[in-house]
Amino acid sequence: QADKLRNQQELERLQAKFIGTGHPDTTSWEWKTNIHRDTYSSIVGHPPLLSYLALAENEPVAKVRAEMIRKMLQPVGPPPPRE
Repeated sequence: QADKLRNQQELERLQAKFIGTGHPDTTSWEWKTNIHRDTYSSIVGHPPLLSYLALAENEPVAKVRAEMIRKMLQPVGPPPPRE
């Protein structure tokens, strides 16, 4: 019982510290948005990966970086209407 409580408290602490870990009220749209933003920021933050993607797309690195940053605004489209 104590381990279960400790695990729950640790999960709540992580959810408060890191937005992307989600919580019971996280919507599918919020979760997908966090995943896409994490992916784009990882690509932009790792120059070899960014260079590889630029080479694969036959585009300049600066253009691919700018496109990834632009995509971070609404990576999976606008939010769904609230009920």
